[in-house]
Amino acid sequence: MKIAPLVVSMFESNCFLVYAETGEGVIIDPGDEADRIIAEIDRLGFMPQMILLTHGHGDHIGAVGELKDKYGIEVLVGKGDEELIEMSNKNFGAMYGVEISCPPPDRFLADGDTVTFGDEQLKVIATPGHSPGGVCFYSGEVLICGDTLFSNSIGRTDLPGGNHAQLIDSIKQKLLILPDETICYPGHGPETTIAHERQYNPFLTGKMF
Repeated sequence: MKIAPLVVSMFESNCFLVYAETGEGVIIDPGDEADRIIAEIDRLGFMPQMILLTHGHGDHIGAVGELKDKYGIEVLVGKGDEELIEMSNKNFGAMYGVEISCPPPDRFLADGDTVTFGDEQLKVIATPGHSPGGVCFYSGEVLICGDTLFSNSIGRTDLPGGNHAQLIDSIKQKLLILPDETICYPGHGPETTIAHERQYNPFLTGKMF
């Protein structure tokens, strides 16, 4: 499995292009700049099979409509975030004076689901808290964790549908049980590892400085 990160939008969101040696792949969290994403897909030389969303906030969905039209592919999101992807007043776009929405999802993702493309698979891990339907995608070696977990931080929970206690529980019960060497690709900022976050993330250790 190959992963190509691309930082997009005024919010500097991480979009991930994930693809198999067989030439099939997925687009995860295309926050904006569809033209750049398309150009990178062409450069990498794979064919997108679907668009996967870790959650429905505006900074992760801005290019969904254009990419769906371009490739004729489905959009998948966790159950509970359907209103976020359709309404700027709920996905925080309106907070910045930006109308952000995308087509309704074609399918919903649930905890334990498996997404297959080519000879690769991603397991869906439900991690509500940053948003009601937030999910992560796990390959056995890497975790694409959206805004659930960041390097030395966690996702904000002051937006509609956010719940701090639920987010902490999601991380501790679903993510920190993964192998230490798991590489985590968050929705913003640099990659990290489960081992690092378990030991040093102040929101998880309680050692706030």
